[in-house]
Amino acid sequence: MIMPRKSARQKIREFLEANVGKVITTRQIREIAGISEYARRIRELRNDEGMQIKTHIDRADLKPGEYILESLNRTPVISQNISPALRNQILERNGNTCQLCGAGPGDPDPFTPSRKVRLHIDHITPRSQGGTDNPDNLRVLCSACNQGRSNIQQPSESALNLIARIRRAPRSVKREIYDMLKGSFQERD
Repeated sequence: MIMPRKSARQKIREFLEANVGKVITTRQIREIAGISEYARRIRELRNDEGMQIKTHIDRADLKPGEYILESLNRTPVISQNISPALRNQILERNGNTCQLCGAGPGDPDPFTPSRKVRLHIDHITPRSQGGTDNPDNLRVLCSACNQGRSNIQQPSESALNLIARIRRAPRSVKREIYDMLKGSFQERD
């Protein structure tokens, strides 16, 4: 009888469970999984299965590229579905721009300039802390800000309003504003 092959997700799950409480590196995970897109599988294990997998973002004692499964206990899995209608409502309300940095969907990604910015719907108060899918608790963030938002201070309401107005302006007006701001900072230097 032929045994079915294990998926990369299954391999990573078993490896983490066998090494609970130990620091695991991306190199080890890549070797075990046999794929380079292991990060998505880890997110699935965390979000879909409730595994308590932590990274350097969650724990100061971990370095980038290190993971740890803290416990075999699973956290409750919360539905991740935001309806397309609600997503569109939030995107439109926020001017199709990141509410932290002002990036739009056609802008180059700050970490990978050859790629375009991707926008996500973010919970201001995370679901895990009692946040809901109420529109007042949702905002648009780009991938870069969404990934590291715990380290970014929220801009003031005035700044957010200005960013939204500027994003809707014609390109020539945006260029004029940019040149004026650039000039004002050069004068100070």
